[in-house]
Amino acid sequence: MNQQAIISQTADMLKEKFSDESSGHDWWHIFRVWKNAITIGKKEGANLYVVELAALLHDIADYKFHDGDEKIGGEVSKQWMQEVGVDSETIEAVVDIVNNVSFKGGKNAKKMQSIEGQAVQDADRLDAIGAIGIARCFAYGGYKGNEMYNPDKEPNLNMSKEEYKTQKGTQINHFYEKLLLLKDLMNTKTGKEMANARHDYMLNYLDEFYSEWKGEK
Repeated sequence: MNQQAIISQTADMLKEKFSDESSGHDWWHIFRVWKNAITIGKKEGANLYVVELAALLHDIADYKFHDGDEKIGGEVSKQWMQEVGVDSETIEAVVDIVNNVSFKGGKNAKKMQSIEGQAVQDADRLDAIGAIGIARCFAYGGYKGNEMYNPDKEPNLNMSKEEYKTQKGTQINHFYEKLLLLKDLMNTKTGKEMANARHDYMLNYLDEFYSEWKGEK
């Protein structure tokens, strides 16, 4: 099977697998990350075969839905790629990206080493900010049963990795604990440029949210 056929078959598998997902980690999230990763990868001179496979497979088994297991995504990805005949060098590169792509909090987050990984990680982070990022934030909060906002609960800005993975906070606090941090965590020049407008949109949204919350509008 040639590379394009493998990518198409992988996309078809994931579209079917995640078609009814409701937490904001659905097929269309994967699709947007895939397309943004291609855009970034082209501009940054990455290996697009690795970029496309890693972007498509990056959430195939997210640790958040598998009891915090940070290796299961790589394991499931490897199994799929072996089934469809991906070469061993590409499998190794993709598994490394899948295992390390997610934001997990903490102050010593591992930096992606490959340009392919950086492109995929930036694309994933782009989908967590801006208008779509806001929508996904509240979709996930509803899925988890979190409060939308509680002014009596302050954001935790110094969470450890374990605290980030286990705490049950509010979705507005999540802006400060993750979403507003992502602009400065972009890896590539292209990703940083794409993040700026989305970051500003979130700041404007929060201004509007607080004004409405206080009954000022």
